[in-house]
Amino acid sequence: MNNHSSKNISTLIWRSVIQAIILAVLAGFFLSLVYSLLDHYKEKRRHTQQLAALLAISASKADSADVVAEQVRFLLKHEPSIQSIFFYSTPQPLDNINQSRADWKNALFTNTVSFNYPVTSNYIDADSTLDALNAGQRSAADLSSSIIEAPTTNSTIQNSALVGYINITLDVNTLRLRWIQSNLLLWLLITVLTIFWVMYVLRKLNWPVRDIEALTEVCDTVIKTPELEQLPVIPQRFNFQELMQIKRAFIVLFNRLQKVKKDYEALAAFEQQLHKKDISLDVQLHNFQSMITHELKTSLNAIVGGLQLLDPDSLDGEQKDAVQIISNGSDKLVLSLEQIIQLNQIQKGQMSINCSEFNPLQLIADLLAKFEPIAQQKDLVLISQVHHIDYNLEGDAEKIQQILSILLSNAIKFTPAGQITITSQLTHFDKSNRWQISVKDTGIGIDDNHIEDIFNPFFQVDSSQTRQYEGSGVGLPVVKQIAQLMGATIDVESTLGVGTQFALTIAMPNQHQSRQPHLLDKLTVIYYYYNETGFLANELERLGATVRYHQHEQPVIADINREKIDMVMFAEDVSPNKAESLAKRIRRSESEHRALLVYWYPPHRARYVNSFEHGLKAAGIDYCYSATYKDKGLSDLLKRWLVWT
Repeated sequence: MNNHSSKNISTLIWRSVIQAIILAVLAGFFLSLVYSLLDHYKEKRRHTQQLAALLAISASKADSADVVAEQVRFLLKHEPSIQSIFFYSTPQPLDNINQSRADWKNALFTNTVSFNYPVTSNYIDADSTLDALNAGQRSAADLSSSIIEAPTTNSTIQNSALVGYINITLDVNTLRLRWIQSNLLLWLLITVLTIFWVMYVLRKLNWPVRDIEALTEVCDTVIKTPELEQLPVIPQRFNFQELMQIKRAFIVLFNRLQKVKKDYEALAAFEQQLHKKDISLDVQLHNFQSMITHELKTSLNAIVGGLQLLDPDSLDGEQKDAVQIISNGSDKLVLSLEQIIQLNQIQKGQMSINCSEFNPLQLIADLLAKFEPIAQQKDLVLISQVHHIDYNLEGDAEKIQQILSILLSNAIKFTPAGQITITSQLTHFDKSNRWQISVKDTGIGIDDNHIEDIFNPFFQVDSSQTRQYEGSGVGLPVVKQIAQLMGATIDVESTLGVGTQFALTIAMPNQHQSRQPHLLDKLTVIYYYYNETGFLANELERLGATVRYHQHEQPVIADINREKIDMVMFAEDVSPNKAESLAKRIRRSESEHRALLVYWYPPHRARYVNSFEHGLKAAGIDYCYSATYKDKGLSDLLKRWLVWT
């Protein structure tokens, strides 16, 4: 990951340009300085060599000592860059007397440079010439301005007698200083021109920077104003193509975002409408189920009651057959209606688990006695296989028997021939028991594609083979719901045309651990409900609480004003609006003691919890929780809430 801090593009452009210009100016200034100094040095070297040649010619003539002395004094006086002029006699020629090599090193780094020129003559006296040269260093005179460059090759030395050499030492430091002084004004002029040029270049570069800064300000406005609906004007003074393209892209993206935002708001509003409709339909569905089951049950009770009033002795054979057909049909309709009512109660959280001690062998025996005559009518063999000894268990025997009755009834219904086997297995653990009881048939079987669907209410396998079998499709959904209510599992294995096996597995506590302590001893609980008390009320009493049942708000407020109430439980059938209204009244009427308020909602409304939970908690309800039908789960929740409060 790149940890470098973010940079401003305008600052980056300015810094980069300034650095590049400074580098270019310094490089150009340095190179021009070096080149100019080197050229000046070369010119001075050539001039010095010409002077040395002139002195050598003068010194080679007879009786020229005075002339040479005057020339030397003149040079030392009028040429500040010449440090000294000497003559030394030697009969041997010198090598490498040309000092023109490595001029750039001499011009830049050396302090002095010496030049040697030979002096040849057939007449000159070496001693007198030397005295004249030495005297010339201490006096001054005029020197002719004519300068003649003389040859200084070894061939010249060979044609005449070598007297010695003239040595001229050039002061390079002084030369450099005088050169700088003479060019200072020009440098200042160049510097000023360079500064003006740089300012002009920077002014041009500032044009795109201004447009970038304007675009940046608009971006900041958009970022800091999420609810912005209209994009601010983006000023572009110089209309650079790249920046104009970025501007157009930015405007297009902003417009798209606004369109998406409007679409999202419309979708959210539509979703809210659907949500309200779902809640309304959900309430209407449950009300319809309650109403239709109540009406059907009332009508069926009238039919069954009327059949019971008939005197069998007064009926002939044909009438008895008709009554029997009506009675069988009413019994099947009553059974289906009871299952629908049970399914509705489970979904609304109105079914409870009543644990008691029972004998599993006796339960199986009762089932065999009930269904064996029915099986014999279809020539089916009903077999039981028990793989454990006699042992009492703790659980809801009535609901277990109901599950097994539905499974056996279906097995007999969908088995044309063969046998049905009930298998019971019991496994003991340290703290619990696991009872597995299965019902296996040799019937028509179920297609693998429909295994998951058979537990859906009113589902019928779409097959011509199954249409001949009667049924409402409610039995297996009831089995699934009751099994989940008890914390049990139901597994299915089936092969089409071979048979089906349903296995019910129930985890049960040991008898000495099955009893829950009286967790709510000495606590007073108000149970506020709309229509039915349900499982939670029974469980509160079982846990030792003193429960007061109320269907109206005023008695609840009266109890809270009259005495200390520890908890107020809102049943699953109480609407959130009513619970919110009562919670506000409770909180306003409380003075010294604060009651724990818990709102239970049915599991099927868990997906809508976000729509009402905030309002309930704002009204003063402490906990909103899906109704639990397991006694241990409820006791654990209450224990945790009581500790927190």
